[in-house]
Amino acid sequence: MTRLADPSDKGSLSYRLRSKRDRLLRTFLLDVAKDRPRGLRICDLGGGVAYWERVGLDWLASHDMTVVCVNHDPGELTRDAQRAGPIELVTGDACAMAGYADGSFDVVHSNSVIEHVGTWPRMADFAGEVRRLAPAYYVQTPYFWFPVDPHFYRLPGLHWLPPSLRLKLHRRFRLGWAPAQPSVDAAMRLVVSNAMLDRTQFRHLFPDAEHRFEFFAGLPKSMIAMRSSAS
Repeated sequence: MTRLADPSDKGSLSYRLRSKRDRLLRTFLLDVAKDRPRGLRICDLGGGVAYWERVGLDWLASHDMTVVCVNHDPGELTRDAQRAGPIELVTGDACAMAGYADGSFDVVHSNSVIEHVGTWPRMADFAGEVRRLAPAYYVQTPYFWFPVDPHFYRLPGLHWLPPSLRLKLHRRFRLGWAPAQPSVDAAMRLVVSNAMLDRTQFRHLFPDAEHRFEFFAGLPKSMIAMRSSAS
C-alpha cells in the first residue's frame, strides 16, 4: 500500500497523479500570465519547497514567476530553508492573512491543505483568504467519497467511519504514515487532523471557480477549483 501514496516513488499512484496535476498547474499559470505584463507573484498557502521543486524551479524562473510559501508550522519551513532558493518562506495562518492587502498576489495556490485547517468556519475563512488575496487561484483537495483517504491509505473507508471507531483503530494500528498512537489524546489528534470535503461543500467555498475532478480507476479521487481572473 505504500506505493499507493508515496509521492517520492515514481511508480506510485500519488506520484503519477501529482505529475499530471503539475502539468495542469503549469498550463494554468501560463494562461494567467498571458494577461500580466510582468511575471507572476504566487502565494502558496500551506506549501513548501519540495512541491515547487517538482513543478520546476528553473521553469518558474524562466517564466519570471516567484513563490511565497505560507505555513503555520515553522518546522516545515525550517526543514526547507536551506534549499528554498528563490522561494520566500513565511510563517503564518492561511485562514487569517491580515498582513496582506486584497490582491497582494497574482495567484493563490493550495494543494491538499484546506482539509487540514480545522472545522467548517476555519475552512470558510481559508477560502475567503484564497479569493481575497489574488484575482486568480488554484486549489486542490482530496474528495470525501473516494474510498481511500490519502492521509490514512492503509485502511480504505476509514474516513467514513464515526470518530469513536476511528479513535480505536488509530490506537491499535498504523493506518498511514503515523504509527499506532496508544494514548487517547494522540489518537484523537489523528482523527481530527483532516476533514475531507464533498463536491457540494467545495463548490460552496469557491463559487466563482471552474471545478473539475481528478479520476482514478473511473472514480473521482480529488477536486480542483481554478479561477483564472477576478469576476
